[in-house]
Amino acid sequence: MEQRRPYQTYTAATSSSATPMRPGTPEQDSINAAPQRGTGTNPFGTPFASGPASRNASSSAVNLHHEAQNQKYFHSRRVKKGEIERPWLERKDPREKWVTIIPLIGLALGFAFAGFLVYDGLKTVVKHEYCPILDDDFSSGLDPKVWTKEAEVGGFGNGQFEETTIDDTNVFIQDGQLVIKPSLQDPALIEKDGAVIDLQKQGICSSNIFANCHVITNLTNGSIVNPVKSGRINTKAGATIKYGRVEVTATLPAGDWLWPAIWLLPVKDTYGPWPQSGEIDIAESRGNNYTYGQGGNNIISSALHWGPNPANDGWWRTNVKRNALHTTFTKKPHTFGMEWSEKYLFTYIDTRLLQVLYSNFNAPFWRRGQFPLSDSNGTRLEDPWSQTGNDATPFDQAFYLILNVGVGGTNGWFKDGASGKPWVDQSPTARKDFWDAQGQWYPTWQKKDAGQMTITRVKMWQQGAC
Repeated sequence: MEQRRPYQTYTAATSSSATPMRPGTPEQDSINAAPQRGTGTNPFGTPFASGPASRNASSSAVNLHHEAQNQKYFHSRRVKKGEIERPWLERKDPREKWVTIIPLIGLALGFAFAGFLVYDGLKTVVKHEYCPILDDDFSSGLDPKVWTKEAEVGGFGNGQFEETTIDDTNVFIQDGQLVIKPSLQDPALIEKDGAVIDLQKQGICSSNIFANCHVITNLTNGSIVNPVKSGRINTKAGATIKYGRVEVTATLPAGDWLWPAIWLLPVKDTYGPWPQSGEIDIAESRGNNYTYGQGGNNIISSALHWGPNPANDGWWRTNVKRNALHTTFTKKPHTFGMEWSEKYLFTYIDTRLLQVLYSNFNAPFWRRGQFPLSDSNGTRLEDPWSQTGNDATPFDQAFYLILNVGVGGTNGWFKDGASGKPWVDQSPTARKDFWDAQGQWYPTWQKKDAGQMTITRVKMWQQGAC
């Protein structure tokens, strides 16, 4: 019978070569002190939990004593200036100075380059001398040596509905200001068949064209004389310029289908009839309010008109609009200006910095227009300008200033079928249709100072020394 050997405990039984720990060694003592499985002790408790209370207390006291001896406390104190070591100050890298020098050099070069650009730009700007030729604040009335009232019924090529008069009903001075105010036509001239307005017979017509001086009411075909009257004045007799500046300070009218305009025409038709000799529109607007689809009295338009015939007017290539932000041009006076030279022409509002239209004269207008070889009826179109060799042609001749308030029209300035327009441009009864709708539009003219253009000052300068 084999004799069994007594059971012995080893530290690790994973290998047959494991060496048993000797009793009394630190390793053996730690194992003996560890709680054994199945003894009823908590294996996750502290090592002192299973011993007698007196032993635990004495061990805790010893541990606290050793911790108290080994623990270090932080004592705050103010560090005096110079006590902190800063070794980086003792030795400087000679390359560090370039961190400051290089940006400063860059800034200096940037300022120098910007200064050169400003200097070069100012040097290339053409500086003009201007000689004042008109400064009228109307405090002494309307000077007949400067201003001429026009009397016409032809609609000025736009089919406008007004008859312009020379009496004080439509153009007058009020409170030291010039007023151009539309009014209703005499109903008897509209309601009576055969009624005639003959300005030639009266000797006051401003035009030598029969249709511009004579009109008749024909109730059979629905045509009537001009349904309203208004004013148009010009400076042709007293103030003209070839290159220069113009400023007109005015409050524009508010009222449906009113058409205020501040513009210039050539003194002579040097290059042929309109628009061959050009037209300059400083400011045009519509009296309708801001809800009007094409833009009402919150928008002004500037344009140049030029072309070989009326059907080929290149105005749309030189036309710009400007909006009055959060207001309209009827609320207070604005200065509508133009600066014009042999190299450029621009218009502005209140200040030359707020430009509307800017046109450089850096190419012949015939080339800019890209006109067809012939018009719709087969007539060959001829270049009326390039023979001068001047890119400013036709805007290289003397022009005069015009102020007027038009009404309606049949040229598309008021779009058909939009915003309640009461007439159609191509209708033979357009004037009568407008007259019949006066209950809609006339009340909008009657608000205080609404249906009139009020001009407070007009200034003109000729380019060149006085």
